[in-house]
Amino acid sequence: MPELPEVETTVRGLASVLEGELLVRVEPRRADLRRPIPPDMRQRLTGARVTGLRRRAKYGMIETDRGDTLVFHLGMSGRWRVDPAEIEKHDHLILKTATGRLLALNDHRRFGSLDLLRTESAMDWPAFQALGPEPLSDDFSAKVLAQAFAGRSASIKSLLLDQRIVAGLGNIYVCEALFMAGIKPNKPAGRVAKTRLEPLVVAIKEVLASAIKAGGSTLRDYAQPDGELGYFFKQWRVYGREGEACQCGQPVLRRIDGGRSTFYCAKCQR
Repeated sequence: MPELPEVETTVRGLASVLEGELLVRVEPRRADLRRPIPPDMRQRLTGARVTGLRRRAKYGMIETDRGDTLVFHLGMSGRWRVDPAEIEKHDHLILKTATGRLLALNDHRRFGSLDLLRTESAMDWPAFQALGPEPLSDDFSAKVLAQAFAGRSASIKSLLLDQRIVAGLGNIYVCEALFMAGIKPNKPAGRVAKTRLEPLVVAIKEVLASAIKAGGSTLRDYAQPDGELGYFFKQWRVYGREGEACQCGQPVLRRIDGGRSTFYCAKCQR
């Protein structure tokens, strides 16, 4: 599933094509993805000018001068294709600009979503209201984690994946950040010393920033809007490296937690 760095990379790629452009064609090609597509999307967005693009957690946001914001989620396999040579079966939304640029939202598994919000009240949308702070913002700190973890017996990894505690973190980057901070993934969150939370926050911010710079990681069908693959996978320290040597020389281990693979080093992480 595309995680925060992949969505941030996507938004930046779309901004270079869409920002300031007039939408002359808005064509939803089916009635739903994970949930129904707003039936008035074509009417509300055709003729609108894109005024800005941004990200909230794993959602991308395309703002327009009509006061409407198109919110997209890439689900498990969604990606935007820029100036495709032809429209494919699983291109479920087509956008065309007055300058002739064509964008197609492709999602063959249809686990993504499209929503249309009023820009002025977008942050009041229930899905956004339920989210914790952005991990790259100043609102995310060791104090925030200490409050969220206090008295909790659940593993630190499972709580970092809880979008209500911190928004946008996914399996790859939580595994990597916990390794960088030297914290065992299944350690009860409430038993992690507060002195270890500041290095964890630093690790989370560092791994996300590095992943964004590298264009994200390539998993399944993810690619940047221009078709380029993300290259952060080349920097993975533990994720996807079961049996390979850790930097300490011990093999990287894998376990299954909540149906997800957890990669870690038993020697480096305590």
